[in-house]
Amino acid sequence: MIVDLPDTDTTEISKKLVRMRSSGGVTTLSRVLTLIIDVDAGEATEDAVEASNAASREHPCRVIVVSRGSRDGQARLDAQIRVGGDAGASEVVLLTLSGPIAEHPHAVVTPFLLPDTPVVTWWPGRAPETPSEDRLGRLASRRITDARKASDPRGFLEARRTGYSPGDTDLSWSALTPTRALLVSALDRPPHPAVTGAEVTGPLDRTGLDMMAGWLATALGVPVTRRSGAIGVRMLRGDSVLSMTVDEAGDSGTVSSTGHPDGHVAYARRTTAECLAEELRSLDADEVYEAALAGLPAVDYEEMP
Repeated sequence: MIVDLPDTDTTEISKKLVRMRSSGGVTTLSRVLTLIIDVDAGEATEDAVEASNAASREHPCRVIVVSRGSRDGQARLDAQIRVGGDAGASEVVLLTLSGPIAEHPHAVVTPFLLPDTPVVTWWPGRAPETPSEDRLGRLASRRITDARKASDPRGFLEARRTGYSPGDTDLSWSALTPTRALLVSALDRPPHPAVTGAEVTGPLDRTGLDMMAGWLATALGVPVTRRSGAIGVRMLRGDSVLSMTVDEAGDSGTVSSTGHPDGHVAYARRTTAECLAEELRSLDADEVYEAALAGLPAVDYEEMP
C-alpha cells in the first residue's frame, strides 16, 4: 500500500500512520530500529529504498527517507507512506523537504523515530565530512556511508579517517568481509613464517581495495603497496608467497601459497542490501574498521603512468 501526502506536515503524517496501522493491522511492535536514509533530490532514492526493504527482512525497521530538494522558495514538506508488500518487512516514510526546512531535516525526522530503539543513519550517496557532527548523524548510534560511489575515492576515505567517531562505518568495508575471512583462513595454514610485506592490486577507484590495504598495514605492521592491475592480494612470507587473485570474469578466485596446491573459490561482489544487512547486525563501534582507516596513511600508492 502506498499513500501520498503532498504539501503536508508532521502531524498529519503521524495521524495517517496511526490510521493505517489501525485499519491494515500494520504494527511497529516488531521493529528493531529506525533507519534514516539521507539523500539529495536526484540521487538514486529508489535503489536505496529497495536495498533497505531487502535488509529489513532480516532487520524489521521503520525506514525514513529524507530527500532534500532546492533550498530556495517556500518551505514545503511532501510525504509518501509505504507499508505491506511495498515496504518489505518495514514501513517506509519518504519525506521530501524543500525550501528552508531542507536545512533542518532533524526537526522533521524526530517525530517519526521509534521509541526505545536504536537509530541508524545511512548516506547512500554524498556524505558529510564528519558524519557524527551532521544533524541526522547526531540522532544515530550507527552512521553508514558508501565510499564505493565516491567521485574522489581517496579523498572520500581520507575524510572518513580524519572525521571518524565510534559508530561510523562504510559499505565498502562490509563488502570485504568474505575476502578478509578467506585471507585469514589462508594465513592460518602451516607453516607460519612472518609476513614481511604485502601488495594490493586492482582498479584505483575500488575503495574496498584501499580499505584492504589499510587493514593489512595495521594488522600486520608491514609495508603495503597499493597499485593498479588485476584484482588480487599478495603477501611475502620469508621465502614463500601467499596470493589471492580474482579471474577476469569476477566470479571466481584462486588462493596460491608456496608449497600448497592452489585453491579455487567462488567470488561474487556483495550487493548493497547484503552489505547493509551486515552493518545492521551489530551497532557497536567497529574497531577493525577504525584500524583499517588508521592504516591508510601507511599505504604506498604506486601510480601507473
